[in-house]
Amino acid sequence: MYKNIVFDLGGVVVGFDPQNYLADRFYDEVLEKELFSLTFGSNEWRRMDSGELTREQAYANMLEAARKAGHHFEVQAILDDWTSMLRTKTSVVAVMKELRRRKYRLFYLSNISRDVLTMVEQRSFWPLFEGGVASCELLVNKPSPVIFETLLKKYDLERDETIFIDDYPLNVKAAYDLGITAIQFQGAANLVQSLSSYGVELAGPKKSAGKKAPAKKEKQPKAKPEA
Repeated sequence: MYKNIVFDLGGVVVGFDPQNYLADRFYDEVLEKELFSLTFGSNEWRRMDSGELTREQAYANMLEAARKAGHHFEVQAILDDWTSMLRTKTSVVAVMKELRRRKYRLFYLSNISRDVLTMVEQRSFWPLFEGGVASCELLVNKPSPVIFETLLKKYDLERDETIFIDDYPLNVKAAYDLGITAIQFQGAANLVQSLSSYGVELAGPKKSAGKKAPAKKEKQPKAKPEA
């Protein structure tokens, strides 16, 4: 029986979709790929998430590479604005609240830099987590087995009682290879269905109720019919 639900943060609980972010701003597939490799897909970004580089060091390195590639202006704009992606996914938080109400233990496991982790810790959903592990604390990122094993040992979690949720396929596979049930996140409604398939039954994200149509009045015997 499952007792523990582990959430990735970026892309699951808060928004993080770099490809769509770049597509919405540059409308040029070739340029978008270049900019991705200079920023979100760069070694500097990975080392920033793992805590090996400060944000200042990572940004300086990215901007230097961008200058050489002729994209300093675009990369500077991305670095100044990318945190606008990190909006709380209220539909996922609703699922988390229902899980807690049903006595499941919730944890996070995320590739995330220290300063962004501090930012996310201020969100109202944070107390729903019993704990978790961040890459910046270990100097290692998912999909390394080390980060998964650290979480299991730190909170004494059994693999066969744990479900891991992540939007990145390689991280999902890494958890699966370690004997942890894993779900690739594809939206809150799909998550509820996936959890249900493993016996974790939830009501699902609530839909806002529409206004009820006013009751029709009975026609009076001598009333003139409407046109």
